[in-house]
Amino acid sequence: MERPTTTLRRLIARPRLVLAPGVADAMNARIVAREGFEALYMTGSGTAAVRLGLPDVGLLTMSEMVDNAQRIAEAAEIPLIADADTGYGGPINVIRTVRSYERAGVAAIHIEDQQWPKRCGHFAGKTLVGTDEMVSKIKAAVDARHDADFIVIARTDAYSVEGFDAALERAGRYVEAGADMIFVEELRTGEQLAEVPRRFGIPALYNMGGSGKTPFLTAAEIEKLGFRVVIYPNFIMRAAIHAAQTVLRELKSTGALQGIFEKLSGWEERHELLRMSEIRELEKRYGVDGRARAGLES
Repeated sequence: MERPTTTLRRLIARPRLVLAPGVADAMNARIVAREGFEALYMTGSGTAAVRLGLPDVGLLTMSEMVDNAQRIAEAAEIPLIADADTGYGGPINVIRTVRSYERAGVAAIHIEDQQWPKRCGHFAGKTLVGTDEMVSKIKAAVDARHDADFIVIARTDAYSVEGFDAALERAGRYVEAGADMIFVEELRTGEQLAEVPRRFGIPALYNMGGSGKTPFLTAAEIEKLGFRVVIYPNFIMRAAIHAAQTVLRELKSTGALQGIFEKLSGWEERHELLRMSEIRELEKRYGVDGRARAGLES
């Protein structure tokens, strides 16, 4: 069976763009896989929202992020690209970070050049580490991996802090340090975006962040610019927020839910997504008494 890391390498090597919807939990990971996507993305912003109910301002620890990534990778069974923030410290911390994400079954991580506490890439208030420090962290990340197909993505947040030229200069240094993919955050124009895949001799990642800063482009437009991967970090979560609000407002205003049943997934559909039938087959195989097997009926 092909390793997720090898699968992702193969997908990126094709001429076709890899679409990676963002999730923050295992159930939504199953939905993405079931809808036929070839890869997915663990959003750090979404993880902070789901795990803490707070914004992405550097509050999650490495172990919390890795734990979430492992659950998502196991549930999805398709290659997972995961946010690894700043690597959670200096080069030695980065070594531990890479090996922890590797053991969790992640296929790729991105590490950014912000100082801690970091900020969401589309927030104000970002500050950067020196270029040389980030170069050391990228070198450590590349050296740390046991699986040569594990992908190290170097992200720079320099655009909004130091400007476009500085962001490109930093990105070039990170490529020289051995990064497998480059991610220049928060670019604003089509001309700037087109420059990233054209300038560097490695694959580039496009972040469809949803803040309105980076242009909203179609997958075809992103592919034409030369990007190999596009992530959609928080659109599923935003859809879920709206859906939850719709249900709760209906319940609060009417005291009933019958009027919105048709907009909800079915009871059986939900449990089939969660692989209830597979659980029942396993219980049957291993001799669980029929009366004690899991089921949807009482």
